[in-house]
Amino acid sequence: MNFQIYGFFTIFSFLTLASSALQQNPPAQINSNSVLVALLDSHYTELSELVEKALLLQTLEGAVSKHNITIFAPRNEALERDLDPEFKQFLLEPRNLKSLQNLLLFHMIPTRTESKHWPVEMNNPAHHTSLCRDAFDEKIQLIEKNGEKLVGEARIIKADDVVRPDGIIHGIERLLIPKSVQQDFNTRRSLRSISAVLPEGAPEVDPRTHRLKKPAPPVPVGAPPVLPIFDAMAPGPSLAPAPAPGPGGHHHHFDGESQVKDFIQTLLHYGGYNEMADILVNLTSLASEMGKLISEGYVLTVLAPNDEAMAKLTTDQLSEPGAPEQIMYYHLIPEYQTEESMYNSVRRFGKVRYDTLRLPHKVVAEEADGSVKFGQGEASAYLFDPDIYTDGRISVQGIDGVLFPLQEIKPAPSKPATVAKVVSNQRRGKLLEVACTLLGVCY
Repeated sequence: MNFQIYGFFTIFSFLTLASSALQQNPPAQINSNSVLVALLDSHYTELSELVEKALLLQTLEGAVSKHNITIFAPRNEALERDLDPEFKQFLLEPRNLKSLQNLLLFHMIPTRTESKHWPVEMNNPAHHTSLCRDAFDEKIQLIEKNGEKLVGEARIIKADDVVRPDGIIHGIERLLIPKSVQQDFNTRRSLRSISAVLPEGAPEVDPRTHRLKKPAPPVPVGAPPVLPIFDAMAPGPSLAPAPAPGPGGHHHHFDGESQVKDFIQTLLHYGGYNEMADILVNLTSLASEMGKLISEGYVLTVLAPNDEAMAKLTTDQLSEPGAPEQIMYYHLIPEYQTEESMYNSVRRFGKVRYDTLRLPHKVVAEEADGSVKFGQGEASAYLFDPDIYTDGRISVQGIDGVLFPLQEIKPAPSKPATVAKVVSNQRRGKLLEVACTLLGVCY
């Protein structure tokens, strides 16, 4: 009896504590009359789609449960036609999810501000902190100028467009971009550190010096030759250049940094390989590492995925520490291969395994549809743009997919050995025939 009473009081105490905790921290509940529901069902379809893609619904539900909010919604044309295509592509990339979230949260303030609350005096504008935490001290300015209500530099085109008990939506003519998002975009797209001159087509290499050939300056008509006849002739054995330094040698005749800048600049001007150049220069230190290798006498073949292939990478594939470096290492072959040499190899040997800088993984190449295919199964890519850059030390081959090494298959756990019961086939007819033959009996 005492045990039953003690158990009853224990359960009653637990239920009391649970109910008090729920009263202190009630869950966020959004009804059908919420401003968030009105936003998703409104004519601001472009903004509502971006909110869903940015995974902000749960964050906004928490904000609405605490206080009223005011949303400055850009019109659809501002997000569809008036927005820079390159900036829109930047926002929609999975790895830039944080920038997209900051951009959308910058259009929302945790205060209910109706049109009648707008500051009238031009010299006394109102400043509000947005829901974007990464905006730091950057605030949204509300001001009225020449009879028009402004949010920063954007004009209000539909004041009090959607009014709900927990918030209000104003329509604005264009997008508000915080400085943090603009800085992220500029950083990702800025390749100003590369100062190489774009070569016309694939650069040519002087076989005597193993350096890039520089275009000859224009010579006016009737001018004497730039070089004497003796210097223009092919050099004899006594004038042959010294052999190239081996890896680790103390004579660094190769300017690896300049050669790497040349091939990255070629990628940019070739078109369709901006993401690859961006990763090599901005996101990783691979460009400087490649320059050191070339200066030491090594050669490299770069399998460069185009922008369409890089856009298919998911956030999970890029979020782990060192993931971009590991992906790029698997696309670097420590050999000098051109499209012709690789195609001849796969035509002759069928499948060829090339070493990569991502040890110990190798990339498999084979002939397919008159071209070279790398990888196996779904994670394969074709040689799409051959010989984008070839200078005798670095070879760049464009492919239409991102390669990943095959995962090692773990052996299945061994099962205990079982004794199989073997039943021999009955061969009475054959044995009888042999016996009759031995006895000389014919039947």
